[in-house]
Amino acid sequence: MTDRPVPVKHNRYSAWSDSDTFVGWLFVAPFLMIWGFWFFRPFMLSLSRSFQDVNFMDLNAARFIWFGNYLDILRDPEFHEAVLHSLTIVVFAVPTQSLLALLVAIALNRKLPGRGVFRTIYSVPYIVSPIAVATVFMVLFRRNQVIVRLLSTIIQTPNVTWFADVNLALPFVILMFIWQQTGFFMIIYIAGLQGIPDDLYEAATVDGANPFQKFRYITVPSLKPVTYFVVTVGTILAFQIFDQIAAISRYGNLGSPAGATTTVITYFYQHGIRYMNIGRGSAAVVIFVLIIMAITALQKRLMAVKE
Repeated sequence: MTDRPVPVKHNRYSAWSDSDTFVGWLFVAPFLMIWGFWFFRPFMLSLSRSFQDVNFMDLNAARFIWFGNYLDILRDPEFHEAVLHSLTIVVFAVPTQSLLALLVAIALNRKLPGRGVFRTIYSVPYIVSPIAVATVFMVLFRRNQVIVRLLSTIIQTPNVTWFADVNLALPFVILMFIWQQTGFFMIIYIAGLQGIPDDLYEAATVDGANPFQKFRYITVPSLKPVTYFVVTVGTILAFQIFDQIAAISRYGNLGSPAGATTTVITYFYQHGIRYMNIGRGSAAVVIFVLIIMAITALQKRLMAVKE
């Protein structure tokens, strides 16, 4: 008789005990619980409130109005302007800060003396309070200040206080956002650069590739996942910008001057919190989430096409 292997009996729990699945879910569980309590639960509550005519001072008097809030928002010129401003911030800030972060990361990834100091200097703005950043920028970009006079000479901008000018208030917000966020994405890019094998660059050198060819055919393709992360997170943060706008609008209505810095987030805050119209504010939040999801899906599709 030949020895036959004894069949191993599997049950529904064997996959958990014989693999890292259980350990993985154990580590993820706290995040899922926090995410469910602080994001999913409030979002579902906002979703239900978005179909109601309800005031913050009298939640029990809520009245179901179907898509009334959404129709009012979509017909509101103020909301159209807010979406346009948010998209403007994304279009100008995200590509600029991503490119600057990549270039600075490449420069600081080299073996240079004092590179750790420079990495710290470039990353400090990210950890500074946005209100503090806005306060300093508001001092630097006042009329007749050195930066304002220099820019008026170089790019012919008027010598005015930027955050008080209707035409320059939004560019002022974009400059603040780029300055503060570039350092964070620089760190992400440095981590990505350090994950590229040196053998690829050495082989390219042997083949006679110049620095630009190495950047184009090795660095950029290898950093595609990192770039997707940087662009996606940058887009979300750009849509969520609020503190800087609140800082420059502290002496007037939110979105001052004359609504030049109104965004989707300030629109939600204005109607949902200040005007206490929870239904309309919740509808604005739902639309905001849908916009973020649509742009993220589009970015993912574009990255997949490029690959």
